[in-house]
Amino acid sequence: MKRVTRMLPALVALVAATACAAESVPAPAATAAAQVPATQAPAAQAAAVAAPAKKPKLAIADITPMGEKSEKVGVGFPIIVTFDRDVKDKAAVEALLDVEADKPAEGAWRWVSERKVIYRTKTYWQPYQKVLFTARLSELPGNEAEKNVSRRFAVGAKHVSLVDTRKHTMKVYRNGKLAKKIPISAGKGGMIRNGVDVYLTTSGTHLTMGKKAVETMTSSWMGVTDPKDPRYYKEEIPWAVRISDSGEYVHQSAGYYHFLGRSNQSHGCVRATPAGAKWFYTIAQRGDVVKITGTKRKLQWNNGWSYWQLNWTQWKKGSALKTG
Repeated sequence: MKRVTRMLPALVALVAATACAAESVPAPAATAAAQVPATQAPAAQAAAVAAPAKKPKLAIADITPMGEKSEKVGVGFPIIVTFDRDVKDKAAVEALLDVEADKPAEGAWRWVSERKVIYRTKTYWQPYQKVLFTARLSELPGNEAEKNVSRRFAVGAKHVSLVDTRKHTMKVYRNGKLAKKIPISAGKGGMIRNGVDVYLTTSGTHLTMGKKAVETMTSSWMGVTDPKDPRYYKEEIPWAVRISDSGEYVHQSAGYYHFLGRSNQSHGCVRATPAGAKWFYTIAQRGDVVKITGTKRKLQWNNGWSYWQLNWTQWKKGSALKTG
């Protein structure tokens, strides 16, 4: 496999919430002869030999997604690496992060916080392949005690869904061919918070982030927790696939089926028919692409896994290394 490592700045504030929100190797020890004077007592010599190895100063706390034995990922998937403490020399660390794919693609890292860095490709990954991530942290000066870490990812089918909020349709393409057309209802708009209409679905390139067969949706995101408040709601929603941090999902419509394919009536989510929502839930892989068009509310690049909102030049500016 050809190594395609490239390297990737700070995360800005999260966007306003959407109404459709869920509740929910050791360091080498010098010999005694080298370190202990000949006149030193045997006990002191033993203590010098038994001195503990240095502890690593940097380790990985989390890697997303999971490995090849746990899940298959979509062609838009990012590699998200979180360290156990702030990274002081980002360039040195970034240079030790390798990505190798069976079907190589140009990629780059972008730092989004002092502890987190994200890898994205210039174009989508090719489907049906393996991608190996390796962090050679033992090569970081002073960090020799830390073990190198690797994780292999399995890329599945290429799923790209096109949601047209004006035509009220969702077309799901599998490996470039139309697999299903689903009537939908998107955000109706009408609730302004901090200058943002949070009832509008965000337009842009989303990635699926996770899914639940049943998700609890509540009105608590807007401070409404009193059941007596007319704006209060708490509903168990089937076949929910998350596509942003601000609470947007593709899910089964909780009734109101007469609006599907005809008008936008949701609090920001993409509502679908029971059959359509269940089918989409079944095929959904984390990292699948969902492109939404037709609304005035733009998806922010740091809202969930919406990293494809940045063009390639913008993305590479987040690297701690000089990129071509």
